[in-house]
Amino acid sequence: MISTPRNTTQELAAPIKRPNRLLNFLNSKKVVPYIFVSPFILSLLIFSLYPSIKAIIMSFQSILPGEITFIGLKNYTRVFNPTFYKALSNTTIYMLLTVVILTILPIIFAVILDSKFAKFKTFFRASLFVPALASTIVSGMVFRLMFGETDTAVANQILNFLGLDSVDWRYNAWSGMFLMVLLCSWKWMGVNIIYFLAALQNVPKELFEAAEMDGATTFKKFLYITLPFLKPVTIFVVTISVIAGFRMFEESFVFWEAGSPGNIGLTVVGYLYQQGIQQNDMGFGAAIGVVLMLIIFVVSFIQLILTGAFKKEDQ
Repeated sequence: MISTPRNTTQELAAPIKRPNRLLNFLNSKKVVPYIFVSPFILSLLIFSLYPSIKAIIMSFQSILPGEITFIGLKNYTRVFNPTFYKALSNTTIYMLLTVVILTILPIIFAVILDSKFAKFKTFFRASLFVPALASTIVSGMVFRLMFGETDTAVANQILNFLGLDSVDWRYNAWSGMFLMVLLCSWKWMGVNIIYFLAALQNVPKELFEAAEMDGATTFKKFLYITLPFLKPVTIFVVTISVIAGFRMFEESFVFWEAGSPGNIGLTVVGYLYQQGIQQNDMGFGAAIGVVLMLIIFVVSFIQLILTGAFKKEDQ
C-alpha cells in the first residue's frame, strides 16, 4: 500500500496563516490613533497633570525640612498682599503690551513679506526666525550691555547723539518695562510672523483678483479679505501670548536677578520663585502658582469667548 506523501509546505505555512489577534488589535483603526498620541498623553500626564495636582496639594501645606503639615487656606490668605498686587500689575501690563505688539506687527510684516513686491523673502523669513533660537538669558545679557547705565552704553550713546540725556534703564519703572517688552518682542516676533505667513498661503488669490476688478483699495482688501482668513491664527497667537505673558520670568530675572528696585520688574512667577525657592516657603509658593493658574485660565477663557473661538463658523 502506497501512502500519499505529506504536503510539508502547507503544514509549514499553516501557522503563518493563523491570525495574530494581538497584531490585528494593534493595527485596528480604533487603536492605532491612540498609539500615535500616547507619547503626548504620557508626557502630559507626567510633566503637566501630575505636577499641577502636586502643587495644589502643596498649597494647603506648610513644608519645612522634615515636617509637612496641612494648614488649610492659610497660604491663600497670605497671597493677596501689596507685593503680590504689584507683581500682578507688572505682569498684566507686560502681557497687554506684548499681546498687542506680537499680534499687530507680525500681521503687518507677514502681509508685506507675502506681497509680490517683497524681495529676498527667504532671507528675511530666516533672519526673523533666528532670534527665537537664542537663549533668553544670553539675549538678555546682550541687552543689559546695550542698555547699560553708563554713557558708553550703546543706547545712551544714541540718546546723547540725539541731544538727549542718558537713562538709567534698569532703575526706572517705564524703562524697565520697556526692556522686558523689547526683549520679548525681539525674540518672538519672527515666530508669529511665520504663523501668519503660513495662514496667508490659504487665502484664495481669486478673491483679490475679484476685489481688484471691483475697484477695491489695498486697505479694503486687507480689511475684508486678509483679516477674516487670519482670524483662527490670530486667536491662536493672542492665546499663547496671553499665557506666555502671565508666565513670564526669564525676561525679568535676566535684568534683576537680585531683585529690582521698588519691585519695578517683579512678576507673579518671579514672586513665586522669590518666596518658594529663595525663601524656602514651598507651600506659599505653590499657592501663588495655583492662583496664577486660575488667573490664566479665566483670562484665556474670557479672551476666547470675546474673539468668538467657541462659535461655529457659518457653513
